[in-house]
Amino acid sequence: MINGRKWWTSGACDPRCKILIFMGLTNPDAPRHQQHSMILVPVDTPGVKILRPLPVFGYDDAPHGHAEVLFENVRVPYENVILGEGRGFEIAQGRLGPGRIHHCMRSIGMAERALELMCKRAVSRTAFGKPLARLGGNIDHIADSRMEINMARLLTLQAAYMMDTVGNKIAQSEIAQIKVVAPNVALKVIDRAIQMHGGAGVSNDFPLAYWYAMQRTLRLADGPDEVHRAAIGKFELGKYVPREMLRSSR
Repeated sequence: MINGRKWWTSGACDPRCKILIFMGLTNPDAPRHQQHSMILVPVDTPGVKILRPLPVFGYDDAPHGHAEVLFENVRVPYENVILGEGRGFEIAQGRLGPGRIHHCMRSIGMAERALELMCKRAVSRTAFGKPLARLGGNIDHIADSRMEINMARLLTLQAAYMMDTVGNKIAQSEIAQIKVVAPNVALKVIDRAIQMHGGAGVSNDFPLAYWYAMQRTLRLADGPDEVHRAAIGKFELGKYVPREMLRSSR
């Protein structure tokens, strides 16, 4: 029997969604990483209620959407437990590394497109008789954006290379690093592009406002920046002191 409430259930509002993957606490007395299980739950199971879509910065992301879902006395066969009881954390960790790589690739792609729009605006729009590229520090914003995108791309490629060659566990720090760096770089570049576009930048005439909302959300999705920074810091300190000494910090 399953009971619980889940916010930000990805894809639950999509009419094509027929099965939910529920991860919940199944044995609180088991070892730390064996307490949770993943269970397949058909959407039409009695007790499953998709309460509402959850807009992000006013965008509803239809038809994909993210939903608040209520599970009340939901019964499914034991065979619906994926891989076996207590393996939920293991399954989640198996996809989080590659998933974060994909998030960062999309962030870099958005940053590139934002820089493209920024440059086109800078050379096509004039103010005070000059193109925007020749006003204020706009040329510096373009240069900074190019350098930051390239740095984020190289860090992402390094993390992907390490995942391929030494595995997710050894590449944990690099994966955490790109998950912090890529969305923050994208946000800075998109923000500069919005500024270059003036009022048009926050309208729906350009995709910049929507991209900004997506990238700001990504600083929370798949682990907030603070969690990743803590992991990176502990990894670095672990080179000098036993890791056990760091477990109680943050």
